Amino acid sequence: MNVSRPAVHPVEAPPLTEAAVHGPRMRMKDLQGMPGTKGGLFLRLSQFILAIISVSVMATTNDFRTATAFCYLVLAVGLQSLWSLSLAFLDIYAILVKRSLRNYIVIRLFTIGDGTLVCHCTIFRG
Repeated sequence: MNVSRPAVHPVEAPPLTEAAVHGPRMRMKDLQGMPGTKGGLFLRLSQFILAIISVSVMATTNDFRTATAFCYLVLAVGLQSLWSLSLAFLDIYAILVKRSLRNYIVIRLFTIGDGTLVCHCTIFRG
């Protein structure tokens, strides 16, 4: 059996890495407005309230039914308000059970949903 022994072939210690010199890497702290935080809940609720106010103002105008694009804009803002309300409920749940929503899949879902609805609202406005 050809096995080297430490007495014959001493093993050197591996070189120090940056983590050993500077300490272990830490995750970022919770940012204000991040999903699952009180700041994120405040932003989602304010987004929902402002969307409801804008839909109410648009729907109460006299010529609402005559402008087709205006009807589509109200539909897009209505979808935005439902999206904001559902994410606000998710934030409330995460705060109550003290769970972080720092999962990359969840963050990607938020990003795609927000981006899609913002694009639709922008297209219908212009």
